[in-house]
Amino acid sequence: MHPLQMFQFCPRCGSLQFEEHSFKSKHCLGCGFVYYFNTSASTAAFITDEDGRLLVARRAKEPARGTLDLPGGFVDLFETAEEAMQREIKEETGLEVANFQYLFSLPNIYEYSGLEVHTLDLFFKATVSGSVTLSPADDVSELFFLDPKTIRSSDFGLASIRRAIERWVG
Repeated sequence: MHPLQMFQFCPRCGSLQFEEHSFKSKHCLGCGFVYYFNTSASTAAFITDEDGRLLVARRAKEPARGTLDLPGGFVDLFETAEEAMQREIKEETGLEVANFQYLFSLPNIYEYSGLEVHTLDLFFKATVSGSVTLSPADDVSELFFLDPKTIRSSDFGLASIRRAIERWVG
């Protein structure tokens, strides 16, 4: 289902005269409001240790509960992608990582509560050094480092993360 089909009423005036205006928008014939459906921003991090091993998380919740993932999550209102990356890593791993380098982005469809949320996933890389204490929390049940040679993209439950892993592993 196209995301615009989920909206029947104008969010400004409540009119049922809320019709498709274009592929990405609806127009209200009652008040003139035009609603554009845009993607949500999300972040994910390739965090490696001094030995080049990748930090992976096991998902504690749906979607894709029990599969592997990268630390990250949605960008909140008024937050930069870098701030979201720092916050999500702290929430999910307990790590405070300050230096990130942007790598690439991938479009994705994230299923949440029976709805398809269109996202643009922004991938970053970071390195941690020294003794690292990992504390899985939030929507993560387990954290561990993997040697890149042992990584299988099929172990990762979210489509964009699988594609990113395939790109990263090369």
